[in-house]
Amino acid sequence: MKIDFQHNQAAHCENGVTSNLLQFYGITLSEPMIFGMGSGYFFSHMPFIKLNGMSVTSFRVWPGWIFKRVTHRLGIHVRRKKYTNPDKAMQELDELLAKGQPVGMLVGVFHLPYFPREYRFHFNAHNITVFGKEGDRYFVSDPVMENVETLSYEELKKVRFARGTYPPRGRMYYIDKVPAQPELRPAIVKGIRKTASDMLTIPLPMFGIDGIRYLAKNLRKWPVKMGAKLAALNLAQVIRMLEEIGTGGAGFRFIYAAFLQECAEILNQPLLNEASVEMTAIGDAWRNFAWQAARCFKNRDNGAITYDQLADLLMDIADQEQKVFSKLRTMEL
Repeated sequence: MKIDFQHNQAAHCENGVTSNLLQFYGITLSEPMIFGMGSGYFFSHMPFIKLNGMSVTSFRVWPGWIFKRVTHRLGIHVRRKKYTNPDKAMQELDELLAKGQPVGMLVGVFHLPYFPREYRFHFNAHNITVFGKEGDRYFVSDPVMENVETLSYEELKKVRFARGTYPPRGRMYYIDKVPAQPELRPAIVKGIRKTASDMLTIPLPMFGIDGIRYLAKNLRKWPVKMGAKLAALNLAQVIRMLEEIGTGGAGFRFIYAAFLQECAEILNQPLLNEASVEMTAIGDAWRNFAWQAARCFKNRDNGAITYDQLADLLMDIADQEQKVFSKLRTMEL
């Protein structure tokens, strides 16, 4: 039992799963279009949520929101489920697969056997698509992998019910109904407006542009407040979130730049090309911050790169992002 499902690799799991599922139903959208239309671009620094005992810094919206927003804005009906009983979760998955229904789901990364060991960590918001079963093994489209992978019944059940921060609890989702002609233009405009609003207007200091400045403000205090060792560990956590973990980091800024460039043609708005160039520069600035922060963490320059200097880089990035999103918020689209 294997559904005729096309596996395509992507830079980020939720973008890839969304794109692959939509393609199964005849809707072909690029990864940047999925990300931008789904208002995936975001920033947050949340001391009240811990990962490995340290504050979470995220460069994207909450897991699941990209898929939810894209399908909603295109008028696509989706069903979502979560479970307390692992065996029931597996049984209902089998029933959907038997009907020829590909199923997206959240899983934990740490116990995924096809992941290289150095990339396994306790992250429970990874998206995959299961699209068939043969004997005891399930066919898996994991967008961050080059080829189709397989998991045994017990392996899949284990990652679906991984423990820890934000446990997936067997969450799965699938497309139930697709309109004959989804309207692309209004979905794009809503996506841009929502992202600009989230980055500029959320009245809490941990989110959006204010969140970048909030991180900068806290970063300055870390060496004195935490001590050298703990400050370095927290800095390493930010670097991991920026460059390695599925929060996207600088890479999401480049994806959004590609989205704006694609939208410039679709919406016939040349100013979006200018915003795309500015967004690419922002991605470069985040990459530079990650490089400088890594040198600081590893003490490569014998203390020449300070936490104050890193905070200054973040404040400059915040100013750049504010400029772009203020432009996008008021631009005629």
